[in-house]
Amino acid sequence: MKFISCESSFAAANIVIFGAPYDGTTSNRPGARFAGRAIRAESYGMETYSPYLDKDLSDFKIHDGGDLELPFGDPVPVLDMVCDYTKSVLAAEKIPLMLGGEHLVTLGAFRAVHEKFPQVNIVHFDAHADLRDEYLGQRLSHATVMRRCYDLIGDEGVFQFGIRSGEREEFRWGENHVYTEKFTVKTIPNIIKKLKDKPVYLTIDLDVLDTGVFPATGTPEAGGISFNELLNAIEQVSQLNIVGADICELSPPYDNTGASTALACKVVRELILSLR
Repeated sequence: MKFISCESSFAAANIVIFGAPYDGTTSNRPGARFAGRAIRAESYGMETYSPYLDKDLSDFKIHDGGDLELPFGDPVPVLDMVCDYTKSVLAAEKIPLMLGGEHLVTLGAFRAVHEKFPQVNIVHFDAHADLRDEYLGQRLSHATVMRRCYDLIGDEGVFQFGIRSGEREEFRWGENHVYTEKFTVKTIPNIIKKLKDKPVYLTIDLDVLDTGVFPATGTPEAGGISFNELLNAIEQVSQLNIVGADICELSPPYDNTGASTALACKVVRELILSLR
């Protein structure tokens, strides 16, 4: 099953969707590996037209390559496989849009993007800073993913929004190395001016949303932004030169109503259309 209306061939498409069904380092509630298939199935209950953007998925060429067949356990081969697929998308001059999975999978895609665009920056929406150098003795974890991305691009390359959770040491370290807007996304216009014409990778951890509207995630944190705030933020960031993107951390089993998955579908639609 493909995401609604995303049935163009790989060769004809401008955007390539693919899934990374992995949650092997999830520290709280597993289940994010089921997100891709749940989003695709739920998408058929949604319209292809966006009244927010006055655009329709059916007017664009988008390819859904399905989920990668990733192994369980060791994250190293998982990241390598995600990186290799992302490289193939970039080599064909297309924009990769990955559906996680836990947030660690971002590192695999970002490695490929960084190889092609060495001056790339990251715009990161999340409840969590993800800046630990290690978590429970592991340097590859969804709790360390932004630190590992930072290792590739260095100071002034990571821009975080909506952050409201992390160790004290993460926040202290981040003050000297990354841009962090705690709790909200209000300063995005300032960052757009700074990043104008630079390549940008956009990563959206859906737990940036408030748990009242999005409970189905592995590490929920109260006090998040609203759905409309997230859509507005995506629309603003889409003014930049987005060369790759992902949406992570939907864990469908934790919302039996399906509302969280339906919300994730709409975010995917709006992101696709914002990139066009």
